[in-house]
Amino acid sequence: MDFGHDTLVWFSKSFGLFYLIALSIITVVYAYWPSNKNVFDRAANSVLHKEDGP
Repeated sequence: MDFGHDTLVWFSKSFGLFYLIALSIITVVYAYWPSNKNVFDRAANSVLHKEDGP
């Protein structure tokens, strides 16, 4: 089966689009997963607690 240049370009653009959409959805689900709230809160507050002062 011989693939032309246009077919390969269409496939790579389509695959890349669906790959990035899936990666974005996975990232958002991970960020808003309820069990990760404590980890993110601790990370956000750890920067404030380690300041030595001016």
